[in-house]
Amino acid sequence: MKRTRQPDTNRNGRTIGGEERSSCVNGQQPQGTHVHRNGEASATAPERIPKRLIGSIVSVGSLAFIGILTETVMTVLFPELMAEFHVDTATVQWITTIYLLVVGVTMPISSYLNRRFTMKSTFIAAVILAVLGSCLMIVGHSFPVILCARVVQGVGSGIATPLMINIILEQSPHSKVGRLMGVGSLVITVAPAIGPTVGGAVANVLPWRSIFVIVIPIVLLVSLPIGLICIHQTRPTQPTKLNPLQFVAIVIGLSGLILALNQTGVAVSTAVAGGAWASAAVIAAVSLVAGVGALVFFAWSSRQSFSPLIRLGWLRDPVVLLHLLPYTMLPMVGIGFGYVITNLAQLSLHTTALVAGMLVLPGALLGAFFAPVGGMLYDKHGPTRPILIAFACCIAAVALMLVFSMHLTPVLLALFYFVFGVGYALGFSNIMTDAINGIHREFTPDGNAVFNTALQFGGAAGTTLFSTVFAIAQAGAGVEHSPAFAHTTAVGGAWTFAVMLAIVCVAWVCLFAAFRMSARRAARA
Repeated sequence: MKRTRQPDTNRNGRTIGGEERSSCVNGQQPQGTHVHRNGEASATAPERIPKRLIGSIVSVGSLAFIGILTETVMTVLFPELMAEFHVDTATVQWITTIYLLVVGVTMPISSYLNRRFTMKSTFIAAVILAVLGSCLMIVGHSFPVILCARVVQGVGSGIATPLMINIILEQSPHSKVGRLMGVGSLVITVAPAIGPTVGGAVANVLPWRSIFVIVIPIVLLVSLPIGLICIHQTRPTQPTKLNPLQFVAIVIGLSGLILALNQTGVAVSTAVAGGAWASAAVIAAVSLVAGVGALVFFAWSSRQSFSPLIRLGWLRDPVVLLHLLPYTMLPMVGIGFGYVITNLAQLSLHTTALVAGMLVLPGALLGAFFAPVGGMLYDKHGPTRPILIAFACCIAAVALMLVFSMHLTPVLLALFYFVFGVGYALGFSNIMTDAINGIHREFTPDGNAVFNTALQFGGAAGTTLFSTVFAIAQAGAGVEHSPAFAHTTAVGGAWTFAVMLAIVCVAWVCLFAAFRMSARRAARA
């Protein structure tokens, strides 16, 4: 089929029609101006945020919040779930990984849903899926049923999160985009903050399934009524068709890469323990080939298709790519910490589930409230200094964890994670905001879909990677709670912190290169 000729970005950052990436990308935004989504600046009066927009963000954001809460609340319960369902560490982590993976493969169709259906109808579908998934978690008493429930919940969350971002990007006043994106990030990041604490508290006083009994009334009595009142449509829908081949390619691609990473870890840990590892290695190799091949097919098909699932031409801009890579890599660490800290605390430092959850709370919860501050700094100073300084703090925090890895105490672990959480919250949402500001407004839903998919894929990959590192370290170490098992878990923590440090450093270098490139473009312009 013939390719569609649509506005696009070229390698110099310009769009067909003469629009250009704003010079504010290098941090040089004139005072008294407001940055528009197409990168232009204009001196205008202060703009107000409509109350209806606030209600829309609250309704969809609370739905996304609950979805992420029910994901992170499970990480602190892994030891209890391992005992209840008689599974090992590498298996129980699929409760988290399959959720993140399903969210990741659902988000690519958010661009199609945004164009084809009204925002209110999409929101109602997300509510139905969230309630259905919670009901399955309540009645499920076998591991496969629990995984099916996580799939249903993942689809609902995969719809809700990009819907909130689309509402912010499409309906926010131009001068408030940064701070409202920070608010959206706050809504999403508070859930991982309190999730482990809620899980630990519930595990001490109630059955873990009661968590899902509690969230159903919140969805039906808070999120749904506010959304029905406040969410409104600001643009017409389009008769877009879903390309099933491209969607299947996305599912196979992301699933193949995650399965390859997981089975590689299984093969290595089994080999270390002296078991049969060949079958896991074969599965890993086949999954890797299938995943990479499916993603290559998706990219090729998108270029040839008249109506692609996601338009990818804007990714030819290297500055946008240098934003996308860190946005994929950093959630590996940010989301992966929920697994690493809670399990390291329980299996190595011998804390209770409640204490393990509390270790995450200060850094994630208080740090999350810095997300709107990061957005305001972006609106005022541009992206360069706010983002680079924020992630320099993250590098310092992970480096300290590595240095003290074999001598950590619960207090030190909480303190270092607090520093990381503040830096992460200050800078992370600004990466996507800056990247979306640099592409044509018509491609905002496509950029939103790709960046949110990258975030979820990074989180799933991080959880899988770090659980694999722990499994390798613990192989042949004996039973849980023994001194040998605790020591090997601490060693696994040290290895994990080293991997995390490398990931954050590479992400920082990518962002630095992106801002240097933007500065050179601005100088030439």
